[in-house]
Amino acid sequence: MISAAIATAAPAATSILPRRGGFFGRLSDLFWRRPKLLLFLMLTPPLLWLGIIYIGSLIALLLQSFFSIDDFSGMVNYEFTLSTYAQLLNSANFDIIIRTIVMAALVTIASSFVAFPIAYYAARYAKGKWKALFYLGVMLPLWSSYLVKVYAWKLILAKEGILTWLFDKLYLGWLLDGVLNLPIVGGNSLSVSYIGTFLVFVYIWLPYMILPTQAALERVPANLLEASADLGATPNQTFRTVLLPLALPGVVAGSIFTFSLTLGDYIIPQIIGSSRLFIGQAVYAQQGTAGNVPLAAAFSVVPIVIMAIYLWIAKKQGAFDAL
Repeated sequence: MISAAIATAAPAATSILPRRGGFFGRLSDLFWRRPKLLLFLMLTPPLLWLGIIYIGSLIALLLQSFFSIDDFSGMVNYEFTLSTYAQLLNSANFDIIIRTIVMAALVTIASSFVAFPIAYYAARYAKGKWKALFYLGVMLPLWSSYLVKVYAWKLILAKEGILTWLFDKLYLGWLLDGVLNLPIVGGNSLSVSYIGTFLVFVYIWLPYMILPTQAALERVPANLLEASADLGATPNQTFRTVLLPLALPGVVAGSIFTFSLTLGDYIIPQIIGSSRLFIGQAVYAQQGTAGNVPLAAAFSVVPIVIMAIYLWIAKKQGAFDAL
């Protein structure tokens, strides 16, 4: 009789809850039994969007760069050729590429030097409300409009702006004039010089360098620094041999943002800076004013190739672990 009772109770034990009726109830039961089906249905729409809109547009851009423009009619010649890429090696176009790469590299280096002490203080010393104030101070500029910040800096750096007024009040107008008289980087005022463009780039992208660096420094155990000091290392040696190597992935992770964003930006150089073009401005001019879509596409491929190489190097440095 005991075995019969067990056999009778066994079917009832296979179902924890009774099946729900209705379409949505059966659908919920199906997803519960087959979680991979639910995952597939949830991931398919964003993956299709990514594949069609993003990757598809990149493929179309790459294909456009292998076409050329007819010099007589101004129409696109849909025959595969490398002549458009050869135009990038012209002195004027090559100068645009070099100018953009140099600016992106300088902005990245300056951002890392400015961001590191700020991130170190936040990671090691800021506690409680001070750490909250740190995050608020770093992220607050990100909440305001990009264009508003750029135009605000244009007013600050203008010849009649507050920065010129401050230099005059401190009797340092001669120093500002000397900087503006420098070849290549100078200009009539900071708002129409490479120095002004550089300053605004650093200000705009600095939060993207501070946050990954601070996250990397948070993960450095304090006992390693103490052990280094106990073994007789000077603060400089501790920084070079312990702290910097462990924080380097965070710095490299931040440099991905600062370098790539500077490489492709065209609004800041358009509003603040000289009349010499950067890659983003060249793409805008060739695609819009000149109507040379193949050359604009070829210019667009340059940052993609540079960032692919840069990301490969960053991955070797373990930067993705600090993102």
